[in-house]
Amino acid sequence: SLLSLAAAATLMSATVLPAFAQATTTQSTSGSSMGTSSAAKIACVGAAVASREASLGTAVGTLNSAQTTSYNTRATALASAYALTTVKDVRAAVKSAWSAFSTSNKSAHKAFMTARQNAWTVFRTAAKNCKAPALVSDADQSGSEIQ
Repeated sequence: SLLSLAAAATLMSATVLPAFAQATTTQSTSGSSMGTSSAAKIACVGAAVASREASLGTAVGTLNSAQTTSYNTRATALASAYALTTVKDVRAAVKSAWSAFSTSNKSAHKAFMTARQNAWTVFRTAAKNCKAPALVSDADQSGSEIQ
């Protein structure tokens, strides 16, 4: 029934589990036939997508936090640099502030890209294990994400 399928999809969105459903079919009121195992496989992919999206959300949040910290640290370092009194000291401190900022942002971006790749790798494995039709997956949209 639709209620039990919705409940199953809700439960499966919390974790990624392989679907082991009996291959039976049910007749809907519109006269079309839908396999229960197909519905379970689709719900399995839905759970894999939910897990991937949670991982990506965490990765973006971590990236944003790291970037905010980088900007705040740079602002503090530049304020200190411009409190100095000689051109040579100011120039060295500004160069150091920008260098540290660049290094920090590159590190944050690298960590994000690793987390993003891991989320997609885990998703592809989980979705493949669901054995759902390929047309159910949204994996072909991965290029739309931030790089």
